[in-house]
Amino acid sequence: FSLFFPPLIPLSLCLLVLLFLLSSAHLGACRGCLSMNNEGELQKLYLQACTQSTHSLSFAVDFVDCGRGSGLRFESRDPADFRIEADGTVVAARTLQLSDRKGRSLEIKAKDVKSQEQWLVHVNFTQPNERSLTILFPRHSVVVKGDGSVNRVKRDWVIPPVNVLENSRKQFPEELVKIQSDKDKSNSLRYSVTGPGADQNPTGLFIIDAISGILSVTKPLDREHIPNFHLRAHAVDVNGNQMENPIDIIINVIDMNDNRPEFTHQIWNGTVDEGAKPGTFVMTVTSQDKDDPNTANGMLRYKILSQTPESPSSNMFTINNKTGKIITVAAGLDREKVPQYTLIIQATDMEGNPMYGLSNTATAVIRLLDVNDNTPEFTRETFHGEVPENRVNVIVTNLTVTDKDEPGTPAWNAVYRIISGDPTGRFSIPTDPVTNEGLVTVVKPIDYEMNRSFMLTVVADNEVPLASGIHRTRQSTSTVSIRVIDVNESPNFDPNPKQVKLEEGLPQWSMLTSFTAHDPDRYMQQTIRYSKLFDPANWLEIDPNNGRISTIAVLDRESPYVKNNLYNATFMASDNGVPPASGTGTLQINLLDINDNAPRVFPQEAEVCERPEPNTINITAVDGDLNPNAGPYAFELPNRPSDIRRNWTLTRISGDHAQLSLKISYLETGIYELPISITDSGNLPMSNTTYLRIKVCQCDHHGDCVDMERIMAAGLGTGAIIAILICIIILLVLVLMFVMWMKRRDKERQAKQLLIDPEDDVRDNILKYDEEGGGEEDQDYDLSQLQQPDTLEPDLIKPVGIRRLDERPMHSEPNYPIRSAAPHPGDIGEFIHEGLKAADTDPTAPPYDSLLVFDYEGSSSTAGSLSSLHSSSSGGDQDYDYLNDWGPRFRKLADMYGGNDD
Repeated sequence: FSLFFPPLIPLSLCLLVLLFLLSSAHLGACRGCLSMNNEGELQKLYLQACTQSTHSLSFAVDFVDCGRGSGLRFESRDPADFRIEADGTVVAARTLQLSDRKGRSLEIKAKDVKSQEQWLVHVNFTQPNERSLTILFPRHSVVVKGDGSVNRVKRDWVIPPVNVLENSRKQFPEELVKIQSDKDKSNSLRYSVTGPGADQNPTGLFIIDAISGILSVTKPLDREHIPNFHLRAHAVDVNGNQMENPIDIIINVIDMNDNRPEFTHQIWNGTVDEGAKPGTFVMTVTSQDKDDPNTANGMLRYKILSQTPESPSSNMFTINNKTGKIITVAAGLDREKVPQYTLIIQATDMEGNPMYGLSNTATAVIRLLDVNDNTPEFTRETFHGEVPENRVNVIVTNLTVTDKDEPGTPAWNAVYRIISGDPTGRFSIPTDPVTNEGLVTVVKPIDYEMNRSFMLTVVADNEVPLASGIHRTRQSTSTVSIRVIDVNESPNFDPNPKQVKLEEGLPQWSMLTSFTAHDPDRYMQQTIRYSKLFDPANWLEIDPNNGRISTIAVLDRESPYVKNNLYNATFMASDNGVPPASGTGTLQINLLDINDNAPRVFPQEAEVCERPEPNTINITAVDGDLNPNAGPYAFELPNRPSDIRRNWTLTRISGDHAQLSLKISYLETGIYELPISITDSGNLPMSNTTYLRIKVCQCDHHGDCVDMERIMAAGLGTGAIIAILICIIILLVLVLMFVMWMKRRDKERQAKQLLIDPEDDVRDNILKYDEEGGGEEDQDYDLSQLQQPDTLEPDLIKPVGIRRLDERPMHSEPNYPIRSAAPHPGDIGEFIHEGLKAADTDPTAPPYDSLLVFDYEGSSSTAGSLSSLHSSSSGGDQDYDYLNDWGPRFRKLADMYGGNDD
């Protein structure tokens, strides 16, 4: 038809290809597996072959050589129909008809080259609609030795795995294999399987016909859940006796392409420098497929589906189809034009086959990293600014630049440098971190009289160097014009401080020096006036017009305002500018010493014992002047009154020290004023008589004064002693009041705990707690019994007689001693003593070491006679004699109800 209808030619070609594929599909080989046991013996299997509609046969069998490697050689007894390749694969040599092989088996021999041992196996063939695989329990294995002899030995063996396709759509249960023993011909056998999938979780996947031994699968299997199953087949007779050794059956689940690739991340983020060369690595994307990675089902291939934007080219990146590594393939990446690319990545299994493979997609976002490929450019060629003179840390003007690089990065941050116009370094240009502007700042004072203007040349760079091949433009350099503004400056004292050297004692109204200031404003006509700002001793004054300083008091070097012979005074100079300005200056006067201070004795008070031995007094001469107007000093006792030299002697020890001692053996206790004359060594010596106050007292063996006058001399007078005694008395009174308060508090506490009659003490009652809600709160007690006796009503108070109830009386009860009326309830101590006294006078009280009886409850029960109790029920016929057996406490009830009329 295609000859008459040309449009059908493509359809005809597709049909031809399809017919070819269908005709060749039945020629595919079905692969089984023959395995050897641990002795290397081949086992006998029944295999199903793939057949055509004409029952032709074509198959292949893989032998497992149990690790013998290339030492085995295989040989087919029917080489015309089957051949064995070097790897042990059995292949049909031609197209076979099952009818030709019916009843005939294929015999295969394996030979060990080294040991010359031989093994035989037989392969039987069945129709496709019959069971696919029959496993025979082995009886004997045939071993052919090198000399031709044959041995039959009972052996265990290993069954090759059974392969089951996952997600099968066949009718279930689907037969897999038949388990058969040659003993079933003479015995009735029962077959069973055990293991995961049979009688273990997941149970019920595999079942076996106990009679026929056909093993079947009951539902589709999932390789991604369980890739294989290990079962054991058993054969027993009807009595449960094991007829064959269990055999292992391995069932492998064959993978199908039923899972799509899954990317590890749905969105991948990567970076690459702008301007990167082709071949630069960007990032790697990965995905996973749950199918078997050793088959095409799990072999993935990657590719880029789209790129957004497609600028400057639609293929700026490529991806390794196996590893998922993304690299650049074209030049021209420019962040300023395209800052980011978005790629759609596809992963396909079946090695990327678009017809049969399953695929999935993910997004790769590639951000271009900025590099310094743009120079900062000034917005103006010249910037202007002005600044007052003598001002620092002042911003003169702001320099603005533009940079196409990414803001906030080192390639965008500007760095400003002054390359000319500021030889003394009076300006700096820091960068504003937010606006990227250059802040022209004054860092050193500028004098208008020296420089009225500045012309700076400034260049702008970035924090990182420019990229290779990029050069600075003309717009990266600018000029800054700065005008200095004249302001009224403060007058300056020169020198400051000013030092002068004078002798102390300069008389009043003496001229010292001139301390003047000059005005730095040369272009302003101004006058300066002077004033005193700081003069601690008020010794000086300054002329307001000419700055001359004179004294208004005598200068004294020994004044407390003079430190290290220097006296400091501060003066101020003010101009009449607008606004007025002022400056200060310090005058330092170095005062030279003169002999204007007489020496004096130190200390001015001393003690000495009335017995001279071994007492002496050491004295020192003190002079406010400096050497040579001070020591060495001359010490001397006056001639009058005469008893001074008669009682005392003064001995010079050194130039500044002397020693005073008694001449006589005893001097009456008292206080003596002793004049001592001291003369210094000045050019005009000065002499002074100082009185030394000496206290003569009684001394102990250490030479220390011990009389009360010493205490008085130490500063502890009568008033102080009286004050100390008053404090001690007040403290004792407070302690006594506290003790009395504590004692009263204890009495009040004891009054609340007043003892009551033991018969009325509810605390001795037995409480029952074995009921729900038990406890003291559920008991109906009269809590008023716990109160103080004086709070009770008078008719409720028990008689005051006290008796002991802890002993069963052996004779008639005596009259207990009666004590006086109850004490006041607050005096608990007296109450206790009264009770103790009553107990001591009790004739029935046992001694402390006697045996006490606690089970006797005493007499005169307030409950009254039990005979008043009667029952409303008619229990006359009931025998109550058994109450006698309950003990003495129930005998009264037995007498009342036991039958006696009385």
